[in-house]
Amino acid sequence: MVTIKKKAAHNPLAEYIKRLQQGEALLPDSPENVLEVVGILKSYGVVLDAYSNNLNYIAEHQFLVFFPFFKYFNGEVSFQKLLRHWWHDRINFEYAEYCMKAMMWHGGGGLDTYLDTTEFKERAQAVIAAKFKNNPLVPGINQLFPDFLREYLRVSAYYTGLGQFWRVMADMFLSLSDLYDQGKIKSIPEVVNHIKTALVANASNPITYAVKIRGEVYEIIPKSVGLTFLADTAIPYVEAVFFRGTPFHGTVSYNAQGYQIPPDQTRFQYGALYADPLPIGGAGIPPTLLMQDMRHYLPEYLHEIYRRSLRGEDDLRVQICMSFQKSMFCVTTATILGLMPHPLDTKDPNEEKNNRVYLEKWMSRLETSQLLNVNK
Repeated sequence: MVTIKKKAAHNPLAEYIKRLQQGEALLPDSPENVLEVVGILKSYGVVLDAYSNNLNYIAEHQFLVFFPFFKYFNGEVSFQKLLRHWWHDRINFEYAEYCMKAMMWHGGGGLDTYLDTTEFKERAQAVIAAKFKNNPLVPGINQLFPDFLREYLRVSAYYTGLGQFWRVMADMFLSLSDLYDQGKIKSIPEVVNHIKTALVANASNPITYAVKIRGEVYEIIPKSVGLTFLADTAIPYVEAVFFRGTPFHGTVSYNAQGYQIPPDQTRFQYGALYADPLPIGGAGIPPTLLMQDMRHYLPEYLHEIYRRSLRGEDDLRVQICMSFQKSMFCVTTATILGLMPHPLDTKDPNEEKNNRVYLEKWMSRLETSQLLNVNK
């Protein structure tokens, strides 16, 4: 009896489904792509390290602070640092907050679910009472608007959630660069495997959140809640930042009668995998901040490639963005392969079918992405 395998012929990205079934990546393997991806992830890792430290600092030390003027200073305030801040000679932590707000707005995962529970409300109320124990005004306002201060703590929970997620990612990308420098990473599949291995190794890391008030520790997200790195921060981050994102001001009309923004958030396609790199550098384009940050930490071997390009450094941020998108398709490949319902080499027909359906769903979402462009 002959077994006929169904082909994903009607999917415009059928070629990439075949690639993934063979254990390859969405980005083709070449020495140039390896150099570009590893180099940009080295720079990204340095920036994520700074973003992570600041997000965790804000969550732990700036919670329930109404006017956190020095939240980007990580507790080290000086006149010289203030001048650098005003001159914008610094890391643009605003981009980290942009990603945090995107995650919070789109929701998803256990963190989003927990923040709507009675347990969180009770723990938040205990923190609020302790924080403003000697302030009669704020508790009075809190009684009039009971969700006001609790919403502050919801935001703080996302600060720490993203901060803990980026901590893992920063270490992962920096170790990838070290292995490349040692000659142990030589291909795109090896890059993807490194990322996938790190994601799997850290999948069950607990996501917790506690603050200290007058020497006493208050748990806002205790370990007993069961929030973990992969399910409750990594997957919601990929959904919110890689896929959905938010429409950039100046590129689409926010006028409801213009119908340029989908009314359904699930139809948003403004994430990192879809964004056109060309507007980078323009007003209202948040990733410009990230590209500006990464340009300061480019490895020399990658910076030299940009210098030799047609426009040299005149469009450096755009070139960085294009490299960054290539790297994000590698991260997406690692995520797709890591979440496969069954092993890639399975011989069970039903498992093969489930894997194919799973991959077809991913490719359907990527039809309008920059995938074809990064493969040119």
